[in-house]
Amino acid sequence: MKNALTADRLDDLFVALADETRRAILARLSTGEARVTDVAAPFDISLNSVSKHIRILERAGLVTRRRFGREHLLRLEPRPLAEASDWLQSRQRFWLGSLQRMQALLDEEDASSTQPTKGARRP
Repeated sequence: MKNALTADRLDDLFVALADETRRAILARLSTGEARVTDVAAPFDISLNSVSKHIRILERAGLVTRRRFGREHLLRLEPRPLAEASDWLQSRQRFWLGSLQRMQALLDEEDASSTQPTKGARRP
């Protein structure tokens, strides 16, 4: 298992989360392990289409599958979501810091433009 969130893993994760059906599958699996047929039941699409969505979730590491006889059982794997959250928070800290530095520079510029310069006459 990889510890670092690589660009490819991040891409796979956001692709997986970009679709409403896949998010609904994750929501269902957040309540516990389920058979593929049970996961597919509420959707008005073919089992084959649901299976394609599940494979995308598996590629992103969000879902694992185990076989029990002829049945395939799916389980949510939350770790990639935590990794993505960490990644997003690091970007948020970077941009907030950048914006705060920019605001400080603008405030400094405003303050210096309103102060009279040395030797300048006051009205």
